[in-house]
Amino acid sequence: MLLSNYAGGFMGTKVLGNVNVALVLGLGQFLTTFLIAWLYSRHAANRLDPKAEAIKSRMEGDA
Repeated sequence: MLLSNYAGGFMGTKVLGNVNVALVLGLGQFLTTFLIAWLYSRHAANRLDPKAEAIKSRMEGDA
């Protein structure tokens, strides 16, 4: 993260007990990564997979 290099004081700010801003942002990065992956998985299952299955059926039907 860019903030860890240039805003060390801010990143070291205590939020709650021994939890600082850097830890909160780091955990937030993991959470958003999993959220984005989950949302894409839902999108693919609902929108892309049916189209791929239709193309596959059409291609196998012509063979």
